[in-house]
Amino acid sequence: MMLTSPLPIPGVTTDPSTPNSVTCVSWNIHRGRGGDGRVDAARVLDVLKSEVWQSGADALFLQEADDEAPPHRGVLDIDRIEADTGLRYTQLGVDHRSTLESHGFLGVVAFLHPRWHVQSVRLVDLPGHCPRGAVIIDAAQGDRALRFCATHLSLSQGLRIAQMRTLGQHFRRHDPRQTIICGDLNEWRPWGGAALSRKVLMDRFTGPTAPTFPVRQPVLPLDRVLTNAPGRVTDLRVLDGPGIRAASDHRPIYGRISLGA
Repeated sequence: MMLTSPLPIPGVTTDPSTPNSVTCVSWNIHRGRGGDGRVDAARVLDVLKSEVWQSGADALFLQEADDEAPPHRGVLDIDRIEADTGLRYTQLGVDHRSTLESHGFLGVVAFLHPRWHVQSVRLVDLPGHCPRGAVIIDAAQGDRALRFCATHLSLSQGLRIAQMRTLGQHFRRHDPRQTIICGDLNEWRPWGGAALSRKVLMDRFTGPTAPTFPVRQPVLPLDRVLTNAPGRVTDLRVLDGPGIRAASDHRPIYGRISLGA
């Protein structure tokens, strides 16, 4: 299903003790470089506010939000994103970022709604010649515990397999809870390929797909929202608008995930 305009979508229940779904927005911002070749971080922020952000959403995950070269400086205004979305930046600690000047970990930046209590933030280096990583947030709302994994995987299928195996092993080393994987997974096969298989992840993660790349006429479903049982991705939408088409090479996605018992 494609959105032709930025429609507001309701968030989860307002009762903090009984959330039954969560909503996430994810966008690879391409370090602010638009289709016109111009690097314009201010444009990204304007488009994030006007066309990407969905009112009431629980989480925002950005990829390629830091400079590629050391010291990997952040390219966006974190305070403005918090003000525009009502979310809270989760990586204030320098141990939750690549460097003191970064906003994220290898370009991955995560925001959560304050109704979610952040219990821990962990960084996972993923194997490969091009640095990739994941930001893993354990959070709770009332008596509901959830794990968010925001990541950006490699272009190579072989490396994606190794990277997802690394994430699966990391999940196994921590308490079992419903986990949401969200970001630019660089997997073009709608069925997911070996990297997203149960054999590699050691658990079954599923979610619908829709094309997000390239931005003007998307044909590849590179950006995804996945979850394991007892949850389910009940809605996935690709966001579109004139600003989105100008600001990056990917379209953003919005996902709604049901929370199991």
